[in-house]
Amino acid sequence: MKSSVLLSFAIRVKAERKKLGISQEELADRAGMHRTYIGMIERAEKNITLENIQKVATALNLKLADLFQDS
Repeated sequence: MKSSVLLSFAIRVKAERKKLGISQEELADRAGMHRTYIGMIERAEKNITLENIQKVATALNLKLADLFQDS
């Protein structure tokens, strides 16, 4: 069973990516990650590190805290 924090984070990343109208591949390029890793994040399959959360936030033009705000 996936943890609720991972699921919430996954949903938020996917929603923010879609707001920008970019693909997982584009987000991965912006964040310096592999596209399959982004997919795993969005499916709550990876327990992402704080450093990678910062990379994702920057790639989405967000502050780190924005990814943890309720939308």
